[in-house]
Amino acid sequence: MAVGRNSSILQPKPLGILISTPEQKTFFIAQFILRFLAIIFTVTSISVMVTSRQSVKIFGFNIEARFYYSSANKFLVGVEAVVCAFSVLTLVLVLYYLLRRGGFQPRSYFFLFMHDMVMMLLMISGCVAATSIGYVGRYGEEHMYWQPVCNHVGRKRQHIEGAL
Repeated sequence: MAVGRNSSILQPKPLGILISTPEQKTFFIAQFILRFLAIIFTVTSISVMVTSRQSVKIFGFNIEARFYYSSANKFLVGVEAVVCAFSVLTLVLVLYYLLRRGGFQPRSYFFLFMHDMVMMLLMISGCVAATSIGYVGRYGEEHMYWQPVCNHVGRKRQHIEGAL
């Protein structure tokens, strides 16, 4: 019986990280670090937006400012939650491909790039929405006769501007 051809089947295969080139190692380290930072920054931004509130008395009325009073700020928090969830998912997938024999295929690089592009566009749209409503709150709108309100609730504005 010839053993030479099928003898590799019986040999144990090593488990662990299988990276063949230094470029792949750099790629995986960069993917891990950048996705981890994206998760940390989105969680931080969500917590800043959710905890920001201020109440002020104007002419005897108690006026409270919170993030969910503005649909643009709710949109920003929702987008950040989606980006955070998908960053966690892709971090798990990157680690899976890192531990899998063979690593990424060229097709996987393309899908990873497209995923990151969609997440970036989502974040840009959320930031634009929150920035536009913040601009109107800070400077008002002359043509619509809307007066600025940020001078009444300055602490909340500074809290949120620090997060953006």
